Amino acid sequence: MSEKVDAAVACFREGFSCSQAILSTYGDDFGLPRETALRAAAVLGAGMGRLGEVCGAVAGALIVIGLKHGHTEATDKETKEKNYALVRDFADRFRSRNGALCCRELLRCDLATAEGMETARQKGLFTERCPRFVRDAALALEEVL
Repeated sequence: MSEKVDAAVACFREGFSCSQAILSTYGDDFGLPRETALRAAAVLGAGMGRLGEVCGAVAGALIVIGLKHGHTEATDKETKEKNYALVRDFADRFRSRNGALCCRELLRCDLATAEGMETARQKGLFTERCPRFVRDAALALEEVL
């Protein structure tokens, strides 16, 4: 594993969300200062603010792909298509490791409910499963970058 993969997992274990861990670790390589990355990604944790939708580690990684490969001209269809292909490649890699992209599917509970949050805490999902998702998102990100 690379130092950045380890750094992303360490950032998550420090108390930042999965999305913050990924974007703050990799964003600086593409001109996004750490503090800005932490702020921007803060809303994406736990599947977008605990909605249980797309895993925050996945969302953070997709932003990094956009930082490196995103198009800046509306007419640049070639770059847009290349970027979307990289997103699909990343998603396939993450999904093959974990079976899903959706937070509630990955954790097998719904963080949007008080019961789901309590289940996640009782089962230690944030300390047992989520670090693996951060690691796997970082690994898949490095593979596609």
